[in-house]
Amino acid sequence: MLLLRVKPQKALIFRICPRPPEIPLATTNTNKTAYRPGEEIVYRCNPGYVPQSGSRRYTCPSSGVWHTITFKCIPKKCPYPGPLNDGAIYVDDLNYLSVINFSCNTGFILEGPTSSQCQADGSWSASLPECQAVICPPPPVSEFGVLSYHKIGSRDTFIFQDTIRFSCLLPFALFGSETATCQADGSWSALPECKSVECPPPEPIEHGFINRALRDVFYYQDTVSYGCNPPYIMDDASESRCEKTGTWSNKPTCKAPCKISLTRATVLFNGRKIEVKELNSIQHAETIWFFCVRKTEKCSYKTPAQCIDGRLSIPDCFEELGWWASLWTKDPANMTPCRN
Repeated sequence: MLLLRVKPQKALIFRICPRPPEIPLATTNTNKTAYRPGEEIVYRCNPGYVPQSGSRRYTCPSSGVWHTITFKCIPKKCPYPGPLNDGAIYVDDLNYLSVINFSCNTGFILEGPTSSQCQADGSWSASLPECQAVICPPPPVSEFGVLSYHKIGSRDTFIFQDTIRFSCLLPFALFGSETATCQADGSWSALPECKSVECPPPEPIEHGFINRALRDVFYYQDTVSYGCNPPYIMDDASESRCEKTGTWSNKPTCKAPCKISLTRATVLFNGRKIEVKELNSIQHAETIWFFCVRKTEKCSYKTPAQCIDGRLSIPDCFEELGWWASLWTKDPANMTPCRN
């Protein structure tokens, strides 16, 4: 019998890859417990997350050991939603599922959502709200008030920080602030009042008179004018006004002229030399110039003297020449002027 000996063949041994490792925030395209060499898996990020690093695709090798998997996912980001005019946005971060909150500045009211959440598609769950300025009602105006106000643009409403200005019909006077401002709580700041004001008859003045004073009652802003009897003059305001305090704004006075107590002297008055005897007096606030002698240099210099309500002080340097001395002594007004 012929025996044939068959040579045994080696069997091919394939190792199986186990279930691939789980990656945070990601899943695979298959869900098997074992993979043959050559089989491929693909990772993908969960909704709301995006790949950060590493390959998405991995193939089971003949060794049955998955290569190191470096695939990672991170949260998707939403764009910054601002700015919010006249308000603020409070943000911790802009990642998926993060929540941002909205608020308005003082004097503004939030119109719209108070918060919004970042969604899986990278958009916000709610649109940006608006901050609307607080509106104040028209201010109450008394029967005797005339209201004017400042506002921005051409709108008809009063909004936060708008300012209005008050005035009163005469003869009523305004007491309190002339302006009021629309406040954050929708109310106006303190409003003024219009009150009737009377002043007593104006007092007469010495050496003068009052025009248009033939009345018994005078009201706020009424005026009277004063005049002086010649040769007295008035060098301050000649008009007085009834103030909101119930008193007159001022009481003018009549100023007296000045007599010149000299008989022999040449003075400078209104730009020309004149004998003092030709000047009986000068009016209040007028100035004359006297000529004084500097004996060491035999020259003369001018010194002013002003009339103040009937008083005129002759300069100490001036010496009046007697009749006898004037015959041979040169008049200082005709001497050579001193250089300084």
